[in-house]
Amino acid sequence: MKKYPPIIAGAILGLLFIMSGVMVLFHLVDVPPPPAGSPIALFMGALAPTGYLTFIKIMEVAGGALVAIPRTRNLGLLVLGPIVVNILAFHIFLAKGEGLFNFMVVLVVVLPLYLLWDGRKAFAGLIR
Repeated sequence: MKKYPPIIAGAILGLLFIMSGVMVLFHLVDVPPPPAGSPIALFMGALAPTGYLTFIKIMEVAGGALVAIPRTRNLGLLVLGPIVVNILAFHIFLAKGEGLFNFMVVLVVVLPLYLLWDGRKAFAGLIR
């Protein structure tokens, strides 16, 4: 029974990142522009034209696929870790806490923490 919750959490987290990456990469969703001159608009204005956002979305798809497969989950968590930290920092610093407790943001933060806790023995060597 103990092995099923991490499998479910990994599948959900993987699908979230794969779907969000694919939707932006293939322009499947029109994202409304942020208010002109806002910190969010300036931040996105710097990321989008440089191709950096495309790189992030490709890493989201790759990390999501790795997390969804139990054997490669820890590698996927290493790929998605900086992305999750940046999502959290975006909502705290740029959006001034707006959307921080959105269901999707909470899932994107809580699920990796749970998977890290579940696989903590595999990561113990990194801390020692």
